[in-house]
Amino acid sequence: MQLDQVKAVITGGASGLGHAVAQLVVAQGGKVALFDVNEEKGQAAAKELGAASHFFKTDVTSEAAVTANIAAAREAMGGLNLVMNCAGILGAGRVLGKTGPMPLATFATTVMVNLVGSFNVAKAGAALMQGNAPGEDGERGVIVNTASVAAYEGQIGQAAYSASKGGIVGMTLPMARELARFGIRVATIAPGVFWTPMVDGMPPQVQEALSASIPFPSRLGKPEEFAQTVAFILTNRYVNGEVIRLDGAVRLAAK
Repeated sequence: MQLDQVKAVITGGASGLGHAVAQLVVAQGGKVALFDVNEEKGQAAAKELGAASHFFKTDVTSEAAVTANIAAAREAMGGLNLVMNCAGILGAGRVLGKTGPMPLATFATTVMVNLVGSFNVAKAGAALMQGNAPGEDGERGVIVNTASVAAYEGQIGQAAYSASKGGIVGMTLPMARELARFGIRVATIAPGVFWTPMVDGMPPQVQEALSASIPFPSRLGKPEEFAQTVAFILTNRYVNGEVIRLDGAVRLAAK
């Protein structure tokens, strides 16, 4: 798929990694629909991106809202051939914390947003993309999910987060195998420690420690590097059913 042909729904598109993908797609001549729960940031992001961008306030855990907004986004863009799942929450907390066991709601909410939300948007997008006219090799669309290196080396306090991201890794291959008959590819990126608004709020010494823990380059990942990886997936049709670690060779310690 050529980048100027991309018509993408991007969850979490108002900031961070999702916004970086949106910026790249628009810069290359494509169109984007930003899905985010933060209306103020979403409207501002869409305004910054210009006429090629649309914003839809969306709770990714709502089946009805996602189905309706996916259809509206396709109408606004004149098509849909990419679903980019970047929406997510940390859900940090110990199983047995100082105040007692983790509330089940904390675990369930993290899994609902990160894993169930990704599946919800992916299946709604696939339902529409299956009707696209086939391109080269019969391709009709692409789904790119965002996992995390925590799916493999979850730290203490990341039980909920790691479980949610591990689920995304686990569904990548079976979803790719199932959707192959429609010409829809599925891939996942598992980023390491990236420079996002979440990191901005950390003390400088914590940011420095995080950077030092990464073998090479010894710095946090840049959102544009994540976006470039998405571009690689889009333009190389042989990437399918794969999870790509993007992490500077970091392997998370226990804590």
